[in-house]
Amino acid sequence: MPQKKTFSLTRRAFVAGAAAAIAAPGLRAQASWPSKPVRFLVPFAPGGTSEIVARSVAAELSKQLGQNVFVENKPGGAGVVAMVEAQKAAPDGHTIILGHVGTLAVNPYMLSNQPYDVNRDFVPVTLLAKVPNVFVIHPDVPARDFREFVAYVKKNPGRLSYGSAGNASAGHLAMEYLKLVTGMFITHIPYRGTGPQLTDLLAGRTQASSAGMPALGAHIRSGKLRPIAVGTLQRIAAMPEVPTVHEMGYKDFETSQWYGILAPAGTPADVVRRIQEESFKALRSSAVTERFATDSAVGGGGPASEFATFIAREQKIWSDIVKRAQIKAD
Repeated sequence: MPQKKTFSLTRRAFVAGAAAAIAAPGLRAQASWPSKPVRFLVPFAPGGTSEIVARSVAAELSKQLGQNVFVENKPGGAGVVAMVEAQKAAPDGHTIILGHVGTLAVNPYMLSNQPYDVNRDFVPVTLLAKVPNVFVIHPDVPARDFREFVAYVKKNPGRLSYGSAGNASAGHLAMEYLKLVTGMFITHIPYRGTGPQLTDLLAGRTQASSAGMPALGAHIRSGKLRPIAVGTLQRIAAMPEVPTVHEMGYKDFETSQWYGILAPAGTPADVVRRIQEESFKALRSSAVTERFATDSAVGGGGPASEFATFIAREQKIWSDIVKRAQIKAD
């Protein structure tokens, strides 16, 4: 009899455990992720806003997860090099990539030979941040403000150049959009990242640029660069004296840099949800909120479905701008 009772209890325990496992597969997957360091690909060179956003979040994720979340910069091909690598990675949540307005909303309409489909081969995880685009010029340019700059460029078409972090980078898109609405002609010079293009701008080898406050703030405060406008509809707290392009008479002009996390298609839904939840927690940490406040960045952290809707809306906007502005892969 005692043996029969023991068998019965053991059998009931086994059945109960199996039922719990079947009912909650997400708990099993979440418990096993991450089982090793997480690789966070950034499709641009070091020194730009994309890297700053990624490293700020990665540092907090490493603390929360007990595994190293390491940022790997992989520039090239307007972000295509990094996207291909992420696409081919195992869909287990241990390789993620920083999505961006250029790679997700512009490249599909600017590049005719992408070796992947951004909507089919990747899973949106969460929006991390939206960062205002700031338009700056070198102090040697004989223009004190936005209107004078536009007038000067129009009087000297093709004589000035602007640098960007590369084709389809946020700065490239913002400046081409500005050229479209103002009728300016200023030559685009793509670099392999914000850092390299800022080196030439600070040296006066190029005359203008657009980037985010994380990359520009220190140079603006030191007087090495002159801000002439911001791309948001409202002025930003960090520079309340700098007008928006919208208020300069270009109605509804709006452009910002935005960054989010993507995973390879096939990544389990529960792992995607776990990355989103941990990212939301990281974005609410004091280290990240303080850094974002300094850079006038607005944190995200919402669910994957919300990020997917946001990407679809941005694709609709930028597909039209790419066509109208005839943005090319220089």
